[in-house]
Amino acid sequence: MSTSDSSSDAFSEPAATREATARDAAPQYVLPLVVRIERSAPPGPPARTDALRTAARAVLVMLSDERATDPGGPWHQAVRDWQDGRIRKVVRRARGAEWRRACALPGVTVTGDGGHPAEVRVFPPVPLDGWPKDLARLQVSGTELEDPVPPVAPEPGTPVLWLNPELEMSAGKAMAQAGHGAQLAWWALDGAARAAWRAAGFPLAVRTAPRGRWERLTESGLPVVRDAGFTEIAPGSATVVAEHPALPARPVSPVPRG
Repeated sequence: MSTSDSSSDAFSEPAATREATARDAAPQYVLPLVVRIERSAPPGPPARTDALRTAARAVLVMLSDERATDPGGPWHQAVRDWQDGRIRKVVRRARGAEWRRACALPGVTVTGDGGHPAEVRVFPPVPLDGWPKDLARLQVSGTELEDPVPPVAPEPGTPVLWLNPELEMSAGKAMAQAGHGAQLAWWALDGAARAAWRAAGFPLAVRTAPRGRWERLTESGLPVVRDAGFTEIAPGSATVVAEHPALPARPVSPVPRG
C-alpha cells in the first residue's frame, strides 16, 4: 500500500516544483510499517480507527527515537536519507510466524488501545529495492478493517488527524496517510511542543472530518497531506489535515448559508 510525498501546499508553484525535483533526484527510501492482523481471535483483527491511530503514533515514535535522532545512532543515516527524498510509507500485514519474524528485525512495536487494539511495528527506512526478505514477502493487500462501534468525538485538546470525507481509502492506505499527517505535524512543532507531546506518549485521534468543515480545514494554514497518487487516489489529493493545539490555525470565514 505505497503512498508518497506528503507535502503541504504552502509553497508557490515554482518553489514546489524545484523542491519536488530535488526530492526525486535523491536516493529513495521507504518507511515500512507492519500491522498485525491475525486470522481469528485472539487477538483477531484490530479496529480500523485504532490501527490508523497506532500507525500515526508509530511514525512519531520512530522520528523521536534516539537511535534516529542521535547523529551516532544506528538509524540516524537511514532516517535522514529517507527524509531527504519523498517520505514514502508502505503498510503490510502479518500474522503468526510472519509477525514473529518481523518482530525479530530492528524496529519498534506500538500497541493501541481499546477492546480491539492494533499492533503496528515500524522499522527504520530501507531503500525502495532493498527490503529485508522477511518484510518483502509480506502482503500489502488484505488490510481491510472495520470499527466494531463508531469512534467517539476526540477529547478537547487532543491532536487530531482529520481524514478527507470525500475519499475512499483502504485501511492500509489510510494508515500511511495518517502517518504522513503525524509527521507533518511533528515537523511543524517547535522543540518544546515536540518534547511535551512525546512525554505524554503521543496522544492523538484520527477521525473523518465533517463534510462541512473539510474545506475550511484545508484553508486554515494547518499541515495538509497531499498524496502523490501512486495508488488508490488521484495525484495531489488532500488526504489529511493535522490539527494540534500547539499549531496556530488561520481564522477562516464561515461558509455563507442560504
